[in-house]
Amino acid sequence: MGMKAKVAFGAVVGFVVIGAVSANAGNDGKDGVSGTGHKGSSASAGHESGGTKDSGGAGAAGKKAAFGGDGDYRVGTDVQPGTYRTAGNTDGLCYWERAKDASGELDSMLANDNVSGTSYVTIKPTDKLFKSHDCEDWEAVDPKAEGTPGSSMDGDGGMYKVGTDIAPGTYRSAGNTDDGCYWERVKDAGHGLDSIIANNNVKGTAVVTISPSDAYFKTNGCGDWKKA
Repeated sequence: MGMKAKVAFGAVVGFVVIGAVSANAGNDGKDGVSGTGHKGSSASAGHESGGTKDSGGAGAAGKKAAFGGDGDYRVGTDVQPGTYRTAGNTDGLCYWERAKDASGELDSMLANDNVSGTSYVTIKPTDKLFKSHDCEDWEAVDPKAEGTPGSSMDGDGGMYKVGTDIAPGTYRSAGNTDDGCYWERVKDAGHGLDSIIANNNVKGTAVVTISPSDAYFKTNGCGDWKKA
């Protein structure tokens, strides 16, 4: 199967709210759960932090790319475990994959995604291979980095780091004309089903409270979010 033919494990999550339907599936961070694709499921997010391009600590000036956006990388040799960020992916063709071996078989995938906007991914020491195709370069995220979190988000921005890219609080997104608006509150960048705190597909106006304890907020296909 070709690389682009593979779909994000988390996509099925985008069709339903967690807990609402037992058939939910998510991209696998720890438990190896798999599913089929949907833009909202785990498409990682906005290169405009808080409405300002690359604001916040994760995109601070002076950071150098840890590795390129095209290639297969051996974990521990070519790339070290840690959390990485890619930004500026405007067409949704950026594809990444965490794998437990280099067989290329479907069951070797631990997690994957097709990205529009920005994505954060945590590569674990137990991962064997990280694949990236048609993505912007990946940069290491300094866990101690501080930024000035914004109070608005591009509704198709992808993935925002809470407390760095975006401030906690209650946000509102209006003008969503179909169920294509998908949001997700997550506790880490492992992209597993157990990473998800809450999610929803929205038609019309959406309101969500992002907690200070949330790690990231994902948004795809939504109207812009503004803090209420």
